[in-house]
Amino acid sequence: MNQVHITLQGKGGVGKSLISSLIIQYLRGAGQLVTAIDTDPVNATLAGYKAFGTQRLELMDGGSLVERNFDRLIEQIVEEDSNFVVDNGASSFIPLSYYIAENDAFSIIDENGKQVVIHTVITGGQAMGDTLAGLKTIIDQMPGNAKLIVWLNEFFGDIVSPDGRGFEDLKVYTQNKDRIHGIVRIARQTGSTFGEDVKLMLDSKLTFDEINASTDFKLMSKSRLNKIKTSIFEQLAVVI
Repeated sequence: MNQVHITLQGKGGVGKSLISSLIIQYLRGAGQLVTAIDTDPVNATLAGYKAFGTQRLELMDGGSLVERNFDRLIEQIVEEDSNFVVDNGASSFIPLSYYIAENDAFSIIDENGKQVVIHTVITGGQAMGDTLAGLKTIIDQMPGNAKLIVWLNEFFGDIVSPDGRGFEDLKVYTQNKDRIHGIVRIARQTGSTFGEDVKLMLDSKLTFDEINASTDFKLMSKSRLNKIKTSIFEQLAVVI
């Protein structure tokens, strides 16, 4: 069954496009056809990856959702024999969530033989509270027929509450774990080795395959990035 992967989070700058890029690379590495869609009206980061051939879709006009454009996306998803990865911007998070609920969009996709998978991200640091609130909104508003995968992005710091509890011990998880299909952890990379390698990869908007073929990344950098790829892809193999 083809899948439709949608990244949703109300907080910007927390790694949604990175997650979308990882999903695309994982699926293509498994020999699957993937169509990449970037709907972020502010930061079209996914579209910056040349390897993906990403399609741009304008969902917002003057702060309002252009519902007809999302209608066309649903029709494209239903008609094309492909997996889809849709990277959604923070500014369209709330109106898009209401559109999905009002139009029962996920049921339409499901009835046409494709499975919807929602990916959201929790970060450490200052944005942790906002991203947890975004997760709660998704749980409350999104229909239960979509798989929900939570990404724990430790790039900005450890995901720990002020009283020392990890994500799996927080109320938003313990009260809703039946809705969460799986968890993927992006481990924190520090120092001048792993951390710098990841930063250069993101700034360059390169895939793991492109890095392995690049002369700008040396042997040890490629080795470290391959370890990160292996860790994340092994987790994706369990939850997707």
